[in-house]
Amino acid sequence: MWPWALVLAVALPAGYLLIPRVTRGEAKAAAAPKPGKGSSGARTVPVVTAAAKIGDMRVDLTALGTATALNTVTVRSRVDGQLLRVLFTEGQVVKQGDLLAEIDPRPYQVQLAQAEGQAAKDQATRENAQLDLQRYEALANRGLVSKQQVDTQAATLRQMDGAIKADQAQVDSAKLNLAYARITAPINGRIGLRLVDVGNMVHASDQSGLLVITEVDPIAVVFTIPEDSLQPVLRRAKSHTLSVDAFDRDLKAKLSSGTLLTVDNQIDQTTGTVKLKAIFPNKDNTLFPNQFVNVRLLVDTLHDAVIVPSAAIQHSPEGTFVYLVNSGNIVAIKEVTIRLSDGDDTAIAGGLAAGDLVVTDGVDKLQQGSKVTPQNAEAPGKKSRGMKATDK
Repeated sequence: MWPWALVLAVALPAGYLLIPRVTRGEAKAAAAPKPGKGSSGARTVPVVTAAAKIGDMRVDLTALGTATALNTVTVRSRVDGQLLRVLFTEGQVVKQGDLLAEIDPRPYQVQLAQAEGQAAKDQATRENAQLDLQRYEALANRGLVSKQQVDTQAATLRQMDGAIKADQAQVDSAKLNLAYARITAPINGRIGLRLVDVGNMVHASDQSGLLVITEVDPIAVVFTIPEDSLQPVLRRAKSHTLSVDAFDRDLKAKLSSGTLLTVDNQIDQTTGTVKLKAIFPNKDNTLFPNQFVNVRLLVDTLHDAVIVPSAAIQHSPEGTFVYLVNSGNIVAIKEVTIRLSDGDDTAIAGGLAAGDLVVTDGVDKLQQGSKVTPQNAEAPGKKSRGMKATDK
C-alpha cells in the first residue's frame, strides 16, 4: 500500500496549483468576442473622400491651332543697284520707318541733277515765250502783226507749260528713286535671317528680297472647330468678347491669353470644320510664328454647379455612378448624370447635392454597403480649369 500513498502525496499538491490556472484560462476564452461579431471583427476599407461643392465652371472648346504672324513682309529693293550698307542685325526688333539698308545712291543723284537741269532750261524757255507773247499782243493791238502770230505764240507758251510739268515729273521720279535707295521698315516686327550680303547687286525684280519682317506683337493663332460648335460661338460672340487661352502641346502650361478676332466666312466641307482667328499680346515672345499650340475658347460659364473630383466618377454597363459615403461610414452606389467633365473636375447634373461625400481613391475594394475609413482630399473646384461640354 505504501507506493499508492506516495503517489497521492505528490499529486494532491500539484493539482491544487494547476486547477486555478486552467479555470482562469477558460474564463478569458469565454470572455473573448467571437469572430464576425462586434466592431473588432468588421472589415473596414481605407479610402480618400471629397465633398461635392457648389462652384462655377468654364465651358470651353478645345482645338489645335497654329501661331501666325499678324503681318509678314518680304522687304525687297524697289530700285536696281549695289547694296552699299546693311544697318540691321538678324533677329532685331524694328519699328516702322527704321532704316534697314542703303543702295548706292549716286546713279539716282545724277538722274536728279539731269532732271533738275532740264526743268531749269525749260522754265527759262517758257519765260522767254511769255515775254514774246506779251510783245505780239501789243503789236497786234497796233495792227503790226496778225492775229495768227499771236495765237501761235500763245500755243508755244502752253507747250512750254506742258514741258515744265513733264520736267517736274522727272525730278519727282529721280527724287523717289533716290528715296528708294534708302530701304526702311514697312511695319513693326522682328527681322529674320539676312538674305543678301553687302556688295551684291540687287534688282527690283528679285523675288527673294533682302529680309523678312514678321509682326509678332501682337500675334495671331488660327485654329479650327467642328461646324456643330459654330452656332454657340456665334451667339456668344454677338454679346461678349470671347476669351481664348493658348497652351503648350501637353495642355498643361498656359502660354498666353487673348481674344477671338474673327470667324472665317465658310466651312471646309472636306473636314466639316471652320477656321477661327484669335489675337494674343506677345511682348515676351512666348508664341512664335508657325508654333503649334492647344487652344481653349471660352464659350460659356456654368454658375452654381455641383462639382466633384473626376476621380470619383465610375462607369458600369448600367451607367455612371459614384460611391456615396452615408452616415456610419457606409458606402452606397449612387447613379449620377454628368453635365461637364474635363481634367480634375466634373459637374454633376443630377444625383448629388452640395456636401455629399464621395470616394475618390480606393474604389477597387468597395461594394454596396462596404464600411470605410474616410480621409479628406482637396475639395473640387479650387482650380480654375476649362471644361469640355459633354451635355448628357
